[in-house]
Amino acid sequence: MNPFTYERASDPQAALALGARAGTKYLGGGTNLVDLMRETIERPNLLVDVTGLSCAIEETEEDGLRIGAGVKNTAVAADRRVRDRYPMLAQAILAGASAQIRNMATMGGNLLQRTRCTYFYDDAARCNKRNPGAGCDAVEGFNRYHAILGASSACVATHPSDMAVALAALDAVVAVEGQTGRREVPLTDFHRLPSETPQIETVLEPGELITAVTLPPEGFAGRSSYRKVRDRASYAFALVSVAAALEVEDGTVKKVRIALGGVAHKPWRATTAEAALKGGPATEPAFRAAAEAELASARGLSHNVFKIDLARRVVTDMLVKLSAQKGVI
Repeated sequence: MNPFTYERASDPQAALALGARAGTKYLGGGTNLVDLMRETIERPNLLVDVTGLSCAIEETEEDGLRIGAGVKNTAVAADRRVRDRYPMLAQAILAGASAQIRNMATMGGNLLQRTRCTYFYDDAARCNKRNPGAGCDAVEGFNRYHAILGASSACVATHPSDMAVALAALDAVVAVEGQTGRREVPLTDFHRLPSETPQIETVLEPGELITAVTLPPEGFAGRSSYRKVRDRASYAFALVSVAAALEVEDGTVKKVRIALGGVAHKPWRATTAEAALKGGPATEPAFRAAAEAELASARGLSHNVFKIDLARRVVTDMLVKLSAQKGVI
């Protein structure tokens, strides 16, 4: 491990002042960053501990929730307001990791975790994300867990977060502070697709700090769910995951939200499927057709082409089950 300096920030302004220094990383729970430092993928000169900042879950004036970036994943999943009003978020967090990791991982850190692509972690492999311009061994290698949507020839890695998929479906907004002030970024715009610069993973500017994630009032309550398909039931990353919410009135889809995980470099909001469904019949053929429309641009690799049909089936089945739940008019 490379030598580094550690400082604990007393408030956001102190954190930002320290974060302006070159080679600085903000430290939340460290469940991903510390591993990356051990592998010498991350080599910060300074770690700024921000775990004491933004640790509250508060009601907003619009009757939504504002979750501080330092809130532990366990606390989010256990909060009664989250469980009652945003059940897919609680389900996604519980599906994402062991209790030990959830007890350490933070809201902000979860959004910033990096891919678990084995080639990214292997310093003998070519990886544009780790070493820009080196190439991508995953394209022709073992790519069972890799992207089928939004990938490029430079990178086919997927984003590992379960929580972020639910946040994308919920229209969450990320609050960010930097040297030039505060701004808010929709979660769906926060992560970037790889294009030719896969090493640039978010829209954060150098030194910017996530302070909170805001959830809008509408959480679809009992009409939402999160499902994760993986190779083993215990603490594996998703092959395909789906966060979905549905509101049906007189057999017609009134509102629908769908986001996919395990299929792209970022949480994938299924806007094509949503547009196809809204105002149409809440039937299994309609759900299947919408899923197929969303996946029309999907491209499988040598070991993961099965994901296309798997995603179609999971989306369809989830919407069928949601349409039958109580609370549907």
